[in-house]
Amino acid sequence: MKMRKKSELPTKTCPVCVRPFVWRKKWAKDWEQVMYCSERCRRSAKHGKQGGSKDD
Repeated sequence: MKMRKKSELPTKTCPVCVRPFVWRKKWAKDWEQVMYCSERCRRSAKHGKQGGSKDD
């Protein structure tokens, strides 16, 4: 397997925290379905909360 620089990996923007996140090996099989950068953002989206900070 060829090693890639982090800047060469595909990125997406998380719809909850609006931050970019980079492809990870564990997402290789289902990268097209990955929407959230973390489990925390995924849970927040399911509960209808927007934004990742407590100041909202």
